[in-house]
Amino acid sequence: MQEEFVNKPGKTGVARLIDATSYSWHGLAATWRNEAAFRQEVTLATFLIPIALWQGQSGLERALLIGVTLLVMIVELLNSAVEAVVDRVGPEKHPLSKIAKDTGSAAVSLSLLLWLTTWSCILLPRWL
Repeated sequence: MQEEFVNKPGKTGVARLIDATSYSWHGLAATWRNEAAFRQEVTLATFLIPIALWQGQSGLERALLIGVTLLVMIVELLNSAVEAVVDRVGPEKHPLSKIAKDTGSAAVSLSLLLWLTTWSCILLPRWL
């Protein structure tokens, strides 16, 4: 059964890359339209990434500051995907649906905690 998925027919090479890029843009656009939290995180990132480039004293610091900022958005995208699938299954309340949505929300919360911790550890000692 596994081999069927490995050898699935489809586009390869540059055509596959073009399609994958298109799917990614559609996903970003859909999340932007439907998720206020994602819009807020992207807006915040437009300010934070330049600050990270300016305040980071090494390539590693800049990479950490930018990386955790992007990680929050990545986790939000995955959370939105989980929520969309759960909502697609049906509108009725189900304990497993609640667990899925709550777990996605917890992942976002942990990524925000990681973001806050990383930015604080790197920048607060300089500012205090």
